Amino acid sequence: MAESDIFDKIYRTYLADVSSIDLEKAKKRLGIDAAEGKIRIPFFGSVYHVSSEGVTDEQGHRPPHLVSVILCKYLLLCPQDDPAGSDWVTYKDFKDAAPFVIGFRTNAEDPIARLFAGRLRELEDAARNLAGHPVDIGVASDLALRFDALPKVPLLLLFNDRDEDFPAQCTLLFERRAERYLDMECLAMIGWALADRLK
Repeated sequence: MAESDIFDKIYRTYLADVSSIDLEKAKKRLGIDAAEGKIRIPFFGSVYHVSSEGVTDEQGHRPPHLVSVILCKYLLLCPQDDPAGSDWVTYKDFKDAAPFVIGFRTNAEDPIARLFAGRLRELEDAARNLAGHPVDIGVASDLALRFDALPKVPLLLLFNDRDEDFPAQCTLLFERRAERYLDMECLAMIGWALADRLK
C-alpha cells in the first residue's frame, strides 16, 4: 500500500470517529465553535473546519495530513473535565514523551534556532503572522513568544540568540495539562508545525 493510501485510510478513520462525538460537550470543554455538524478550530491563528466529510481550511482546501491528525485527535481526546496544571514544562518532561524527544528537538527546536540565529526581529515578525506575541514570564531569554496552538493548548517559545561562545538555542514549552488534550505524538507534531510555519 502506498504511503498516500495509508494516510488516506488514517484520515477516513479519524473522520468516522469524529462524526460520533458529542459536539455540544466538545464546544463547552474545548471552547470551540460548532454548528450544523461542522466544527471550527483555530490552529496557530488559522481557522479549520472539521466534519464527517473532511478537514478544510477557510478556502475549502484540505490541509497537510499532520494538521488533520492533530485536529481530529484534539476532538477525540477531549478531556471530561478542565485539567489542572498550568505550569510550563519542556516536551521531555511529559511522562510518555521519551520515544519522541529526539525527533522533537531535531524537527522543531533545532530548525527554529538555526533559521533565526542573528535574526530576532525576523522571528518576532514571523511569530506575529501566526498570532504569536512576546510575553514576559520571568524566564531569562532574548525573546519569549506565546502562541495559542489550539484553544486551551498554548505554546511558549524561548529563544536565546547566538553569541561568541554558544549557538542560538530554542526551547518550546507546553502547559503541563497539554497532555490531557493531546497525546505525545500530536504534541510533538505541534512543535513541527510551528517550525514549518515560522519558515
